Amino acid sequence: MELLCNEVSSQVKLHAKWGGVVPNLAAREHVKNITPLLDLSLKNAGLTSKEIDVIAVTEGPGLIPALMVGVNFAKTLSYLWEKPLIGIHHIEGHIYANFIQIKNQESGIKNQGHDSKFMTHDSQDIKFPALVLVVSGGHTQLVLMKDHLKYEIIGQTLDDAVGEAFDKVARILGIGYPGGPNVAAWAAKYQNPNVKCQIKSKCQNKRNISDQLLVTSDNNLNKNISTSFGIEFPRPMIHKKNFNFSFSGLKTAVLYETKKLKEKLRVTDYELLIPEICHEFQQASIDVLISKTIKAAEQYCPKTIMLAGGVSANKELRKQLGAAIRESLPPTAYHLPPLELTGDNAAMIAAAAAFRWSKMSEMQKKKAMNNWENLQPDANLKLK
Repeated sequence: MELLCNEVSSQVKLHAKWGGVVPNLAAREHVKNITPLLDLSLKNAGLTSKEIDVIAVTEGPGLIPALMVGVNFAKTLSYLWEKPLIGIHHIEGHIYANFIQIKNQESGIKNQGHDSKFMTHDSQDIKFPALVLVVSGGHTQLVLMKDHLKYEIIGQTLDDAVGEAFDKVARILGIGYPGGPNVAAWAAKYQNPNVKCQIKSKCQNKRNISDQLLVTSDNNLNKNISTSFGIEFPRPMIHKKNFNFSFSGLKTAVLYETKKLKEKLRVTDYELLIPEICHEFQQASIDVLISKTIKAAEQYCPKTIMLAGGVSANKELRKQLGAAIRESLPPTAYHLPPLELTGDNAAMIAAAAAFRWSKMSEMQKKKAMNNWENLQPDANLKLK
């Protein structure tokens, strides 16, 4: 199966000034952009409505105002075009982004770059059972797949999702939305230092920070920061025997530590702490995610481990999880979704729908013709 186009209308700039997604604004943008986006997709794919076989839409979970716009639009198309309609779970879509391979149009060589010309569907290198680490703004789960479309959630967050924690930490530090990429960018400044800083006091306890900070740089915060204040955050539930997660306490630890450091340092000095705070928070999150994934893999013995969800774009998570698998589980295959398909996109929903359609009986396909009147959005839809 070949992916002919994948158009995305981003709302990041709109929601950035609010520090997060505003449901009613999101729905309003959906209404404004959904028809032009459909027209653009058909044009770029070189198709007409008559050549479409099946319509797929995100059924849930998610923000109900936005879900309603998408589902009702898809139902209208299904009715007008007389096409079957399939509702897809949002996380199922993220999982099936792993089953889309990127190829260069001219050479046909697989790559992960943004200059890809088209994409084809290929799942031969993913063997079952598979263990999926789902990491996004709304979900953090470990999902065991014994076969296509067969899911068992063996672990999940008990409070905040890891992506939500990234957004909240970014808000605490005032580094903007979306939190995931911004936290990662600031963390990278600490990991690759080229600015020399030194604290005047030489106390052994790095947490006992001096009020006076000497900085040997041009104060350009685009530079990397090499100062270390010994900031340490907890790794919640890392030693628990189950596979559940918790990120609320980690987020709170960042809040308290930030408040304490603000009281001790001048504003300009506090800004120099942001890279280390981001680095330590990011590493704490990654440590927990990797530890739980490896423990689950040791118990369930999957043939493949996959990443899925918006946070799977985090380069450190991708790299460190791969290293942990090679060290602890060398026979296990490691599969990553293409970077351009880690965020919300139509291609992943289409991929999941293609698998569902291929597994459906003729009776089920016939019933899908009536989904234009039966399908309803579900903000709390369960993966099953």
